[in-house]
This record gives sequence, C-alpha cells and structure tokens, in this order.
Amino acid sequence: MPADFESRFDVDYEGELPASLDEAALKRMETVAYILDESVRVPGIGFRIGIDPVLGALPVAGDVVSGAFSLYIVAESAYLGVTFTTLMEMLANITIDVAGGSIPYVGTVIDALWKANKRNVALALEDLAEAVETDGSGDRTGGGVEIPVEPDN
Repeated sequence: MPADFESRFDVDYEGELPASLDEAALKRMETVAYILDESVRVPGIGFRIGIDPVLGALPVAGDVVSGAFSLYIVAESAYLGVTFTTLMEMLANITIDVAGGSIPYVGTVIDALWKANKRNVALALEDLAEAVETDGSGDRTGGGVEIPVEPDN
C-alpha cells in the first residue's frame, strides 16, 4: 500500500500517504522523473543526469519536448488530488527548466542541475501526505473534532 511507499529520491515528507492512493501512479511519476533527471551516472564524478539535458542539446525544440514529458508528472499529480497551489508550483518548475534550458550553451548545464521533475515528484508527495497526529503518548488520533453525543432516553 502507499503507506509503505518508498521514494527513490529520498523525499522527506511529513505524515503518511493515504492507503487509497494509487501506488502505480506514484511509481510511474517517479520513473518518468528518474529517466528525465537521473538515469545516467557521469563517469568519474558520480553526478547523475537524465535525458533532459541530452534533449536540451537540440536548441529550443529539445527543451519543449522534455517540457512536454514533464507535464505528465503534473497531470498524474492532478489525477491523484494534488492541490491547485502545488500544481502551479510544479508548472513553475517546468517553466524555469524549459526557459533556462533554452539559453544557448548554458542551458544544458541548467537542465542538468535544476532537475524540475525530481522537484515535482517531491512536491506531489509532500502535498499528498496526510499529517499523522498523535496524542501525548505517541498513539495516533483520528485527527477530527470529538463531539460528545448523549443517547436519547
């Protein structure tokens, strides 16, 4: 179940993912982010890049194509119920990636360092995680407001 979901990006999010969350969708999002941002280890330095900087070698068109692939993560996040504010943050990350990547010569470096897709998966996981509330003893509570109800006599 998603409560046991382990992100490959070491994302720290508070709380737990709801049990009703589509784990396959989370894995698809992470796979796309991994391919675009971290699928290739640079020999000698251990830094990881994905196909995003490689696509960025094609001026403007490559960045537009990688941006289109990045939109998949946003669409999947919307399907999972991520808030509008977080979706806007995700779109801003993609915009920075595409615009920065379109700059001649330095754009490839920006693509390799910004890793918008990895950031977007982290944003989605943080947004989807439910806060786990505890009482003073460390036991979980329901998190709602308790209303005392007296039986009718």
